[in-house]
Amino acid sequence: MPDSQTFDCIVIGAGPGGYVAAIRAAQLGLSTALVEKRATLGGTCLNIGCIPSKALLDSSELYAKARDEFKEHGIAAEKLTLDLGAMHARKARVVERLTGGVARLLKGRKVQVFTGTARLAGARAVTVTGDDGAARELAGTNIVLATGSVPVELPFLKFDGRTVVSSTEALEFDTVPKDLVVVGAGAIGLELGSVWSRLGATVTVVEIMSEILPGWDNQLARTLRRELTKQGLSFRLEHRVTGVTPGKGRAKATVSVTGPGGEDIELKADKVLVAVGRRPYHEGLGLESVGIVPEERTGRIAVDRSYRTTAQGVYAIGDLIHGPMLAHKAEDEGVAVAEVLAGKPGHVNYDAIPGVVYTWPEAAFVGRTEEQLRDEGVAFRKGSFSFAANGRALAMDAEGGFVKILADETTDRLLGAHIVGPWASDLIAELVTVMEFGGSAEDVARTVHAHPTLTEAVKEAAMAVDDRSIHSL
Repeated sequence: MPDSQTFDCIVIGAGPGGYVAAIRAAQLGLSTALVEKRATLGGTCLNIGCIPSKALLDSSELYAKARDEFKEHGIAAEKLTLDLGAMHARKARVVERLTGGVARLLKGRKVQVFTGTARLAGARAVTVTGDDGAARELAGTNIVLATGSVPVELPFLKFDGRTVVSSTEALEFDTVPKDLVVVGAGAIGLELGSVWSRLGATVTVVEIMSEILPGWDNQLARTLRRELTKQGLSFRLEHRVTGVTPGKGRAKATVSVTGPGGEDIELKADKVLVAVGRRPYHEGLGLESVGIVPEERTGRIAVDRSYRTTAQGVYAIGDLIHGPMLAHKAEDEGVAVAEVLAGKPGHVNYDAIPGVVYTWPEAAFVGRTEEQLRDEGVAFRKGSFSFAANGRALAMDAEGGFVKILADETTDRLLGAHIVGPWASDLIAELVTVMEFGGSAEDVARTVHAHPTLTEAVKEAAMAVDDRSIHSL
């Protein structure tokens, strides 16, 4: 192949934002190149994030159900054993199938994929260096940065890959740790804590804030914490981890924790998972060659509404820019930026991006919380409905949780929705759609929902906004 090639669009990073941007750009007739340093496509999400974690969540949930719940259903599951190796092998097959699928999609759209480390080489140029050290130059009318993020490492909790680990290593434990300390009660910490708790670990979650899922609806967070506590996880809220002393030989590590009153606590752990967030990843990308200066505090890259950076012809999406670090947010930005490059009005509605925690029960939200609306002085009405009064949830033994809908007091327009309960990740989609179209609680309440389904809880919550829920007092 020639040493230099020219494209209408060069996308750097093949995660959900990058590969979607490349596919959409190719659909719109732009000659497109995609550069990825991994041998497999899909980025963090498909390789070491969203997909493998969900595979383990599903496998561990089945194991826990067989152990704890099958008997009540009249199913005998005696002498239950765990084959962790087989569980990891299944996870790997899921990942391989999806990453391979992305490769086929890109090939089908005639996106040219380059494997190697990309570096900006001045205006409209990218150098791609392979593992063998060989470099090639690509020229692009437009360059889209989509290099994602990496776990935050705390200065007093350095990752060592053995005892103090990130989510990457926590997806690959070869044995179930007897004691696992999770630092951070966000989505990643709760999900991976749930996995290993179900498989037999004693899990302690340490969170510096007063409740899990900081920034989420307080009632939702309290309810989810209560349900997870029933499953065996323990929580130390308003506690701060100050350090870890690794044990010698097979001795457990000692985790130093300071409580809200200043008291010092020591926790023993085989593994310490640090899950306090993620930061944009752009090391070695050569931003300085085009004059892009990331924000000092956050590391984010500033863009305008069309995802343009301060450098001519260079765009950025996904975890590199402001907004929630979510794969689906990056995907929609990938579509939007490609449409902008093709002269179309690419757009993402940031007020209607759902967030999900894939524990069991699941938790999901869209829009604003009660606390945020009060702080903003927005008058609203709310309606709630418990899954304990939903026939389908009771038949599933999944009655923990609720649906809550927040609507403008005057217009009834949906302002927010919060769900903790079975399949909240799917149930939230109806309310995201209603919000996207500027709909109201009345729109949901007047829509026929099949019986018996979990979706009836959504309808009942919408009816409760007007104090007319049928199946609750």
